[in-house]
Amino acid sequence: MNLANKLTIGRIFLVPIFMIALLNKIPYGMYIAAAIFTAAAITDTLDGYIARSRNQVTKFGKFMDPLADKLLVTAALVCLVQMHKLPAWIVVLIISREYTITILRAVAASEGIVIAASLYGKLKTIAQIVAIIAILLNNYPFSLINFPFSTIALWVAVILTIVSGVDYLYLNRHVFKQQ
Repeated sequence: MNLANKLTIGRIFLVPIFMIALLNKIPYGMYIAAAIFTAAAITDTLDGYIARSRNQVTKFGKFMDPLADKLLVTAALVCLVQMHKLPAWIVVLIISREYTITILRAVAASEGIVIAASLYGKLKTIAQIVAIIAILLNNYPFSLINFPFSTIALWVAVILTIVSGVDYLYLNRHVFKQQ
């Protein structure tokens, strides 16, 4: 198993550790969870870079890397709803988009079509990660100057989630057309 795949597996193992830190009311748990989430998000960028730069892209990595990302983000969003820090409808919207695009990619793959990540999809991921980290940190340090960064970041993530979902569906509408 190569380094990129080990990082992906490590990210999956960080998900329950993140949830334990976040939900068990330990001292500074939100900040510990934010650090774990940030480390996991960094490994997402790092494992892709390592796999491509070392020519070590594998089928395992192509499958597990997006799964690890979705597990991490979904776990964070669901925990934040449970903690009353995020409205459930936003989480349903984000998860619905993820399922929809995953199904689109699966249908395309069954036809031999590869749907690459789009710019909007990458921006959506970055915006979601930034918003989650800002919420985990209770908007710190922006709370010191009374600037609602976490709220703005969340709305940017919501808008990019919608835009990227519509973009993927529109650009790949041919996948669903009958032959």
